Amino acid sequence: MTILVTGSTGKIGSRVIDHLADQPVTVKALVRDGSKELPEHVQKVEGDLADPDSMRAALDNVDTLFLLNAVSPDELTQALITLDIAAEVGIERIVYFSVFNGPLFTDVPHFTAKHTVEQVIDARALPATILRPAYFFQNDAMFGQAIQQGIYPMPVSNVGIAMVDADDIAAVAASELVRRDQSPTPLPRTTIEIVGPETLTGPELAAIWSEVTGRDVRYGGDDLEVNEQRTRQFAPAWQARDMRMMLRAFQQYGMVPSPTARSILLSVLGREPRSYVDFAREVAANWEKKA
Repeated sequence: MTILVTGSTGKIGSRVIDHLADQPVTVKALVRDGSKELPEHVQKVEGDLADPDSMRAALDNVDTLFLLNAVSPDELTQALITLDIAAEVGIERIVYFSVFNGPLFTDVPHFTAKHTVEQVIDARALPATILRPAYFFQNDAMFGQAIQQGIYPMPVSNVGIAMVDADDIAAVAASELVRRDQSPTPLPRTTIEIVGPETLTGPELAAIWSEVTGRDVRYGGDDLEVNEQRTRQFAPAWQARDMRMMLRAFQQYGMVPSPTARSILLSVLGREPRSYVDFAREVAANWEKKA
C-alpha cells in the first residue's frame, strides 16, 4: 500500500514522514521543487496542489492520501480539486488536516475554508479521518526576541488555548495514515481533536516563559491592531489580517477541547501529549546555547 503526503516539506508534513519511516508502508512525498532533499525511504513526486494535471499524475497508484493545504488565498480551491481527483481515481483512504474550532471560527478565512472541506467530505461520504489540531507550540518559537526582552506578544487573551506540540500532531497523523492504509476495507469517517494537556491563557503563557528563562516576562495585552502591524513585517497583508481575525476569535471563544478530546488523543498517541512548559524549556535552552 502507498501513502502520498502533501505539504511534505513543511512543519507538519516533514514530521509525518519521519514518523512513517519505520512503518510497513510505501511513502511518497509531493514536492513542488524536485531538488528538495528527502529521507531515503521516501519517493519524491513532483506536483502542485494548484495544478490538477500534476495532481492526477501524483495520485496515480496511491492508496492513501494525507491532504494538508498551506494557508493561502486559494486554499479551498486546491483542497476541493485534490479531493475530487482523489475520489475520481478511487482513493478510499484519506486523512485530512483541518483545524480546531473550524465550525465556530466562521469568519476566519483559513478556518472556514477547512470547515468547508470537512462538509464536502461528509456530503460525499468520503472515507476519511478529519484531524483538528489546535494552535502549535512551535509558532511561538518565532517570538524569541520579544520574549527575551520581557514580553509574550501573542494576544490570545484569557479564555484559554489548548496548544499542542507539532510532533504530537504528526504522530497522530501518521498513526491514522497507517491505520487506514493497512485496513483491508475503507474505514468509516472519524474526527480527532489534537490538543495539548493544558488550556492556557496569555498571562499563563507569559508566566511559563518567566519560569523557564529566569526573566520577568509579562503578557503583552490584547491589542489586535498592534499585532496585525507587527505581522505585516514578515507576512503578506492578507495573511496578517487573517491572523488578526483568528486572534479575535481566540479572544472571544478560546480553543477549549471537548470533555473527551484528551482521552481520545491519549488512546491514539499511547502516551501523554507534550506539555507547553517542556517545549518552552527546550526553546529557552537553545537560546542559551546560541547566546
